[in-house]
Amino acid sequence: MSTQSAQSSRTSTEWTQVDDKTRRRILAHTPELMVVEVEFAPGGVGATHTHPHVQATYVREGTFDFVVSGEPITITDGDSIVVPSNEWHGCETATGGTLIDVFTPAREDFLPGT
Repeated sequence: MSTQSAQSSRTSTEWTQVDDKTRRRILAHTPELMVVEVEFAPGGVGATHTHPHVQATYVREGTFDFVVSGEPITITDGDSIVVPSNEWHGCETATGGTLIDVFTPAREDFLPGT
């Protein structure tokens, strides 16, 4: 199955090292939507932050302790959450694992050269 269509763009699968325990790569994007794979080593942290994008997160593997708007949420293999626009959120994982994040609109700050 192809990730391309007449209106989508498959991007490079080059990894971006976020920190010593986290890396990400863009799987596909259009201006309206972006799919990102994020790998965490055990002890990895997604620092608390906010952005104007709506974010859906799917746990491909691992267990993650999220905080969204001050509310703790633990999610594991196969679970998903949605983070509303401009809500403070972050996560950490003792186990390590992989998240699939979907953003709307696309995170232009994740694009190469930005």
